[in-house]
Amino acid sequence: MTATGRQPDSHPLYPGGTAKLAGRTVARIGFGAMQLERAGVRRDAALAILRQTVEAGVNHIDTAAFYGPANALIRDALAPYPDELVLVTKVGAARDADGTFGSGQRPEQLRDQVEANLATLGVEQVDVVNLRRLDAPPGLIAKGDQKVDMDDQLAELSALREGGKIGAIGLSNVSAGQLRQALPAGIACVQNSYGILDRTAEPVLQLCREHDIAWVPFFPLGSAFPNRLKATDDPTVAGIAADLGATPAQVALAWLLTHYDHTLLIAGTSDSAHLAENIAAGSLRLTAASVRALDQLAEPE
Repeated sequence: MTATGRQPDSHPLYPGGTAKLAGRTVARIGFGAMQLERAGVRRDAALAILRQTVEAGVNHIDTAAFYGPANALIRDALAPYPDELVLVTKVGAARDADGTFGSGQRPEQLRDQVEANLATLGVEQVDVVNLRRLDAPPGLIAKGDQKVDMDDQLAELSALREGGKIGAIGLSNVSAGQLRQALPAGIACVQNSYGILDRTAEPVLQLCREHDIAWVPFFPLGSAFPNRLKATDDPTVAGIAADLGATPAQVALAWLLTHYDHTLLIAGTSDSAHLAENIAAGSLRLTAASVRALDQLAEPE
């Protein structure tokens, strides 16, 4: 066991192949823990899903202290953590006293959130901490004293990195201009809403390509927010899935993997069969004709 409470792990599987995240080798199929906070998810089922995830070779888990019980579940299911497991969390939002989401953008709030993640995950250092900006949809929009200059936020996170509490810094929900502004701080990854039918973040992805930054799309299949198209409802996606004997969701995820070789997926679920489908998407091979048809479904704005 290492000083951070981790133990060696030699599991050979890497669903979807591998890419680098903060200098670490990770499977391109990861796991997002957000759905573990949803009402009706039993504790024993959540623990089983997390263990199934790691047993399948997934070694990149995305979480946040503001995801309710997610961090505690990860700790209870997986600690002491395998050496190769990369834990990624987010800061920039918080839970209000009544359990609803609230902004947490000020530098001192970011520091408190990092400390909360360290405590709930039971680690001395979080491998990657993503700064979730609240300048634009989806979700919360920062107001009043929560409208904070990003340079001040990055200075705080950089100090935490220098102090050993953060391994690397990422960004979430940013524009290409904001990513360019943040590059001198050293950015390991970017998480933006992006999928086969919504490529408004294409300029951000292009900048990630130019600087060899990991790209972690959230809402890869669409979302419950208003006016968000569902990739699984698209007839072209469904038709290709039928031809391949796959599900539309698998086709949409596989397309993301073809679009940039440093794309990392963090699709989440609380269902064992759905988890297996997501992991199997990493083995799905799209034909060149299928990729061309899917490429034409949306144009970047």
